[in-house]
Amino acid sequence: MKLNRYFFISDDLDDLERLEEDLEAAGVVTPQIHVLSLKDSAVERHHHLNAVTDLMKTDLVHSTLIGAALGVCAAALALLVPWAMGWTGTEAGWLPFVFLAIVLLGFLTWEGGLRGIETPNVHFRRFESALKKGQHVFFVDLEPGQEDILNRVLHRHPTVKEAGTQAGAPHWLIAMQFRMKRFFTETFP
Repeated sequence: MKLNRYFFISDDLDDLERLEEDLEAAGVVTPQIHVLSLKDSAVERHHHLNAVTDLMKTDLVHSTLIGAALGVCAAALALLVPWAMGWTGTEAGWLPFVFLAIVLLGFLTWEGGLRGIETPNVHFRRFESALKKGQHVFFVDLEPGQEDILNRVLHRHPTVKEAGTQAGAPHWLIAMQFRMKRFFTETFP
């Protein structure tokens, strides 16, 4: 099940911290909540805010998948052209073309990942102007029954402005993050 992601913008990190605390008190777990800001040191001073990780700020996963898709196409082409031209019937056979296909797949996937490390996350690009103005983006991934919690809590935070919605993280990912955090905090205090 995919969650719904709700975005909000605010200038006030103190209010965003209270919003996160209110959501957690109402039953929303910490891995569902994130704050994106260009002022990382200011976010770090608010110990209760769950900041977006540096990896999540990049487009690594998305660009790597695009590179892999291009790699699959290039690999297929590297196998289909020699087969159509009859080159695989020579003494060399399929081996050099299979090797070329593997190299193309790996190289294009790698290049996609390198491009993604340098590129801002595609899901956060629409907030670039707000972030450059010094504002902060607060987003929360909610299950279908949790929207009422968000609506009740938002009334106590007038400085927070709605900034849109989109499909959120998969439920299994949030559950795994919550369980891992609980495991490490309860097992290794």
